[in-house]
Amino acid sequence: MSRPRIVIVGAGFAGYRTARTLSRLTRHQADITLLNPTDYFLYLPLLPQVAAGILEPRRVSVSLSGTLPHVRLVLGEADGIDLDGHTVHYTGPEGEEGTLRFDRLVLAAGSVNKLLPIPGVAEHAHGFRGLPEALYLRDHVTRQVELAAAADDRAECAARCTFVVVGAGYTGTEVAAHGAMYTDAQVRKHPMRTGMRPRWMLLDVAPRVMPEMDERLSRTAERVLRQRGVDVRMGTSVKEATHDGVVLTDGSTVDTRTLVWCVGVRPDPLVESLGLPMERGRLLVDPHLQVPGRPELFACGDVAAVPDLNQPGQYTPMTAQHAWRHGKVCAQNVAASLGIGERRAYRHRDMGFVVDLGGAKAAANPLGLPMSGPAAGAVTRGYHLAAMPGNRVRVAADWLLDAVLPRQAVQLGLVRSWSVPLESSSPEVARVPGGPERHGKAAGPAGQRPDGEETGNQPGGEPAKNQPGGESAKGQPGGEPAKGQPGGEPAKNQPGGEPAKGQPGGEPAKSRPGGEPAGRRSHGGRAKGGQSGSPRASGKPRRAVEAAGPRPAREGSGKPGRAPRASGAGSAGKRPTAPSGPSRSAGPPTDPGPEPPANQPPPGPDIAPGPVKRTDRRAAEGDS
Repeated sequence: MSRPRIVIVGAGFAGYRTARTLSRLTRHQADITLLNPTDYFLYLPLLPQVAAGILEPRRVSVSLSGTLPHVRLVLGEADGIDLDGHTVHYTGPEGEEGTLRFDRLVLAAGSVNKLLPIPGVAEHAHGFRGLPEALYLRDHVTRQVELAAAADDRAECAARCTFVVVGAGYTGTEVAAHGAMYTDAQVRKHPMRTGMRPRWMLLDVAPRVMPEMDERLSRTAERVLRQRGVDVRMGTSVKEATHDGVVLTDGSTVDTRTLVWCVGVRPDPLVESLGLPMERGRLLVDPHLQVPGRPELFACGDVAAVPDLNQPGQYTPMTAQHAWRHGKVCAQNVAASLGIGERRAYRHRDMGFVVDLGGAKAAANPLGLPMSGPAAGAVTRGYHLAAMPGNRVRVAADWLLDAVLPRQAVQLGLVRSWSVPLESSSPEVARVPGGPERHGKAAGPAGQRPDGEETGNQPGGEPAKNQPGGESAKGQPGGEPAKGQPGGEPAKNQPGGEPAKGQPGGEPAKSRPGGEPAGRRSHGGRAKGGQSGSPRASGKPRRAVEAAGPRPAREGSGKPGRAPRASGAGSAGKRPTAPSGPSRSAGPPTDPGPEPPANQPPPGPDIAPGPVKRTDRRAAEGDS
């Protein structure tokens, strides 16, 4: 008799805890498969310290294969679930496709950036949900301070050393607190010519900083921020983002090159494709984390609306604390459905919250006891060390080195602006030139050169036309080949190399098929004006190639029929678009042969692995 097959989608707090607990409970009595776009579990609460140069990226990345030895890891993003056929279809990091069969399915896909219909935000802001975004922010802030220090013009210096953070929840507060310390340390070593200092702004429509916490802790956090020179503006947000700055809701204009979006998260839209009862984007489950009417389906974490038994009529909030506990209970109930152990309902006790404000400062209320100052700092870091499933010694060593040695303020240039657009379905995976694009969106926001330096004084934007990762001509995935060329030649500066000018297959003229795409084109098919709604809301199909028509299933693939899933930003559960690659030859081949199918994925390069971990706690959306 074959062993039961358990598939877990997502390796966030809920998915990782489910896999680890199931591995211990089943003891080789079941085959456990974990589907995730990266090979690590990201400890999101410490991500602001990565952006501030305190921790190295690998310190907050816990290896899945190293800590889950009895769990099979499959790299990919789920893009289709056939509940009747008991299969999950996924797309791998290089565009390859596969199918996983299951007897029990656990959905723990997590949450994605919450976008608001504010003009310009999707084009000029960057989120904070994954390692690529944290690395980009560290490089970007470092570069802006260095450029400001070299600038003779006071207006340019002021704009470059002004950093705007939107969202005064846990993440936004920590980003502003750590960021202010980081830039002040840079300026102390290399003062600016104009005598100016970096300026950080924290905006939120809420009446106070971190409104979800005790009011005393909120006051403590705000006091620390103001002592460090952070301009805290409550009841204020962004009305419009432009190339040169932001317009605030109070009518004022702030010149800046940096806009960090930390307003919150929403459930991953993967669960919407199931057609099951939902509660404001979250899949309804019973207290045992099981979907009613579907004994084989479980859900936990941010995608699940779990009844709060301590507050009847309410659902547990979307926080990392709840997701971690969901995972343990979900694993016990999945094992019980296989005859191992007994079922239990999810009940929780509020253990309090901790917020690291950098240095020896923190705000915490463990077990409801409000604390501040060095004592809160010690409790906060002790809690993080205890909660991390790995890398504890390395994290503690980095903290010790940061306390006795100055930070290395250098920009490595590993992640560019166009690699981490705000409107991304996979913020944990950076986009790469020539790799599979996702959801038919352009490869980057406007105003970005391939070397990552912004153009036109934009905080971040689209790659230059015809650059690697740029938008294809006529909206086709991979661009239309030049007329009369067998298989077509890549446009100038496209992956594949520039053909010699004047030879067959040379550079296509602008405005001809295969030439430079039309300028000022909004990426991702958004309407001009900066509406930040995702393609899912506009009804566009998930993949650009699917826009041209349905694709026949490959023979023998065993792939279930499924409707294309609309895109939204998320953790595990998204599908990259496979562009049709142009020929790499420098001239027309002798025998062109049959033209490859338009939807054939190229052998693109490996996708580099890639928070908002907490939010301002809106009524329905939260933040892990």
